[in-house]
Amino acid sequence: MKSLPTVRQLARGLALVVLGGLLAACSGPATASPPVVNVGYFPNLTHAPGLVADAEGYLAKRLGAAGASVAAKSFNAGPDVLQAILSGSLDISYIGPNPTITAYLQSRGEGVRVIAGSTSGGASLVVRPDITSAAELRGRKLATPQLGNTQDIALRHWLGTQGLTATKEGGGDVSILPQANSAAVQAFTAGQIDGAWVPEPYATRLVQAGGTVLVDEASLWPDGEFVTTNVIARTAFVQQHPDLVRAFLEAHLDALALIEADPATARTAVAGQIKKITEQDIAPDLLNASWKQLTFTADPLASTLKTSAGHAAEVGLLPQKWSDGFARLWEVGPLNEALAARGETRVAA
Repeated sequence: MKSLPTVRQLARGLALVVLGGLLAACSGPATASPPVVNVGYFPNLTHAPGLVADAEGYLAKRLGAAGASVAAKSFNAGPDVLQAILSGSLDISYIGPNPTITAYLQSRGEGVRVIAGSTSGGASLVVRPDITSAAELRGRKLATPQLGNTQDIALRHWLGTQGLTATKEGGGDVSILPQANSAAVQAFTAGQIDGAWVPEPYATRLVQAGGTVLVDEASLWPDGEFVTTNVIARTAFVQQHPDLVRAFLEAHLDALALIEADPATARTAVAGQIKKITEQDIAPDLLNASWKQLTFTADPLASTLKTSAGHAAEVGLLPQKWSDGFARLWEVGPLNEALAARGETRVAA
């Protein structure tokens, strides 16, 4: 038979209970850590609003006021962003239109939403000066940043309109050799390629290396506007944290306002952030010349993304039966609320 506890044992147990209570009282109630919003961008001029928002402290200020902190993350390629977004380790990111389309399709329309625009323009086909027409590209070698990326599709579609072919394997009338933008500049300088369809500042770097602009992509679009960079967010994040989405958008609009009001300060912030991330300086003349080719806007220019998706389908880099009209891709309600509060024009999707 089990013996009953002694008076001394009962007293000891009571003392432990009391001590535990006192310690708990001294420590106070447990407090939850503030949520962390993970924001991505590339160290590229075409992602300038994101670079400015981070460098100038707008992200930290706006999200801090909403009870959150920010973790800014730098990426070099769209596929890495897509993996991070769709896995839930990234909440919001600046990204190009074709990776946006890919994320939407891979998640069957469920994974991402475009919550704002960022950048229009800033992409060109720069070639050797002896090439003065599309017909003279036959038998030549051209570079793009990546197979299936925004500029790659733009080049392939444009070649098709000129009666020229280019296969995914690098064959056809024109050989397209996807490679990193910096590598394309080196290859052009070394005479290994005849040109490249690239975004800024690489298009300007090719011009400075002796090239000439054969096609300014802006000339191919109505009013010269086409989406180069937009802002996407995880659908679950948009639905679960509308206050944090609004806070991010305020920071994004703060950055756009600075770019418009004080472009010199904005360029300095962008150059400093790129140096911080890449440990490479961007020459002032290159920065200034490239900047002139870009337009920064909160408008996602939705119709141009849809057109770009059509181009991708035409060149065989997107299934023909891809579209539900992208009916669920854009979520610009929070953006329009923020714009209206500032007395600015709403955007359409």
